[in-house]
Amino acid sequence: MPPPPEAVKAGEHVVQLLTRPGCHLCEPAKEAMARVAAVSGVRWEEVDVTADIELEREYGDRLPVVLLDGKEHGYWRVEEDRLLRDLSPR
Repeated sequence: MPPPPEAVKAGEHVVQLLTRPGCHLCEPAKEAMARVAAVSGVRWEEVDVTADIELEREYGDRLPVVLLDGKEHGYWRVEEDRLLRDLSPR
């Protein structure tokens, strides 16, 4: 799932949290994403993999998964410090 072209052109990071209903690790991950967003100002979106069979096949057993700019950044938990570092301008 590549980031939208308009986001790439604008130089904004695209951060997505892949989840599904009933995922016991997803709620803490959403809370972590909210903390990252509060510090960094980045916008993120939650994506329910049950709405997309390809996403469910690829990520279904490793949820939640963080995607940064369309690439897997981590799974099962949000590594807040690492994500903040990777979101920082270089």
